Amino acid sequence: MNNKCTLCPRNCGRDRTKEKGFCGADDKIRIARVGLHEWEEPCISYGKGSGTVFFSGCSLKCVFCQNHEISSGLRGRDITASELPDIFLRVRDMGAVNLNLVNPTHYSLDIAKALEKVKDKLGIPVVWNTGGYEKTETLKTLSGLVDIYLPDIKYHSSEYSLKYSAAKDYFDVTFSAIEEMFRQTGYPKFDSEGHMKSGVLIRHLVLPGMYRDSMEILDKLSEKYDTSGLYISIMRQYFPTYKAYEYPEISRKLTTLEYDKVIKHAEKLGITNGYTQEKSSAREEYVPDFDF
Repeated sequence: MNNKCTLCPRNCGRDRTKEKGFCGADDKIRIARVGLHEWEEPCISYGKGSGTVFFSGCSLKCVFCQNHEISSGLRGRDITASELPDIFLRVRDMGAVNLNLVNPTHYSLDIAKALEKVKDKLGIPVVWNTGGYEKTETLKTLSGLVDIYLPDIKYHSSEYSLKYSAAKDYFDVTFSAIEEMFRQTGYPKFDSEGHMKSGVLIRHLVLPGMYRDSMEILDKLSEKYDTSGLYISIMRQYFPTYKAYEYPEISRKLTTLEYDKVIKHAEKLGITNGYTQEKSSAREEYVPDFDF
């Protein structure tokens, strides 16, 4: 590992062999969960489920994080880099339809090395499941190793991204990162049964009071990409948790009216591929158990 960590856009420059980075991680790999997960998009979690590996720590500081136990609380168990290839193969042996690496950015060098060792043996697609806040330089090291990119794009407004995720530059950084993901893997490709095998599937979580910001994100994506091939998962699973109660404007669930406005705007732009969610998706029960 580079002694001065610059893997994520924070560029904290900390020597993680001596202290934790901005993400909360040191030079060990901390994992919070390994197992099959049924609650991803249908094209990702078909069959027995997506084979998720949840990594602890995070380069974002979202006040509403539903996985705050691991992103900020750093719940999990440390493993060595030499154990990681075997864990990936173990996921395959569970019957997983893909290897889904959740919040992996701050371990990307070790993950890339592990994938280089087992990629030819896996026989299933590799999914990079990320908050979107990525450096293009880091993503380039994954070219040929990742089949499916599953990035969030949370905000257009720098005011919102600074206030709720401590990342004023979030949109510009994430939009550039998504460009690199498309350069590597392109628009989604599916098998004859509709199972995703490669490409970029973008996620956007609609937040309370911010439906106009969501519309601006959709506007930017429709200007950049061919909407006939663009797949976006527009999520309504937000519920207030962690520090969200400190912000009255987001200490509630999303209304149906807010969500429907975003969906109708997407349709107006010709964005009709992807996924929507029912109101019942905003439940704490869907957060996985972190028991690795």
